Amino acid sequence: MSKRKINSRTVLLLLWTVTIFISCKSEKEYYIFTSFREPADEGLYLAYSEDGYHWEDLGGPYLPPAVGKSQIMRDPSVVKGPEDTYHMVWTTDWKGGNGFGYASTKDFVHWSNQKFIPVMAHEPEVVNVWAPEIFYDDEEDQYIIIWASTIPFRFEKGEEEERNNHRMYYTTTKDFKEFSPTKLFLEPGFSVIDAVIVKRASNDYVLVLKDNTRPNRNIKVAFSESPVGPWENISEPFSDFLTEGPTVLHHGDQWLIYFDSYGAKTYQAVSTNDFISFSNIDGEISLPEGHKHGTISTISEEILKQLKDEAKKK
Repeated sequence: MSKRKINSRTVLLLLWTVTIFISCKSEKEYYIFTSFREPADEGLYLAYSEDGYHWEDLGGPYLPPAVGKSQIMRDPSVVKGPEDTYHMVWTTDWKGGNGFGYASTKDFVHWSNQKFIPVMAHEPEVVNVWAPEIFYDDEEDQYIIIWASTIPFRFEKGEEEERNNHRMYYTTTKDFKEFSPTKLFLEPGFSVIDAVIVKRASNDYVLVLKDNTRPNRNIKVAFSESPVGPWENISEPFSDFLTEGPTVLHHGDQWLIYFDSYGAKTYQAVSTNDFISFSNIDGEISLPEGHKHGTISTISEEILKQLKDEAKKK
């Protein structure tokens, strides 16, 4: 039996094949859920999940608040952008603030310097800047940040007080140094807060929002061909009275919507594959005690190991 001579081209081909095989084996990812603990003065708390249903506590705080008049951290919203950098925004003041906090990280342990972004400084009568939510628009390679603010006597209202009649606003940025002028994001004809942008496909977006009017205070959805609207076909509520702070994860062919049922003092969730019909999955989920609403992203196994090691020190 003759021996075949293996030339350099064959070796390179074999190496290329092995490299492709290794790169195609995607690294396992876990879900990460940002949170805070009342009275919101400690900072960022975290939980993780392998299946999107059962969440394990990673404790905290991982980032103590250092900006804003009140120096609190509520509603921490995080998104993973290009180059695996996580960008986070949060509420810095319950009343009286005109902006939100911002910081970035690669691993949730080491953070950039915190910044205060005064997006409503041009509105001297603004009451608040609540629950900023960050969304990465991969088609425009920019970040969209939305939030709720009240400007008294600006819009029609129902039973709400003038200082509790919210509308949604937004700004965009590519680098978190320069921000576009603040614009009105959503005027649905009623007080609205806690909105979250979800991309299903190109030109197919869903907005999960809280109707904050006094008789409702529950969660609905709206639809658009653009992540900045206009938003149409606002649905009937799919959650109970006194629910807020929705966040969404995509798991298999289902979308899971988590939300804070603050009336019942618990966390709830529904699943949907079309954002039209919703199924209650309260009996299928578990979260750490004291978990308050944030948002869900994904992390690598390496980052999770680092966070577990860090949690042991806390």
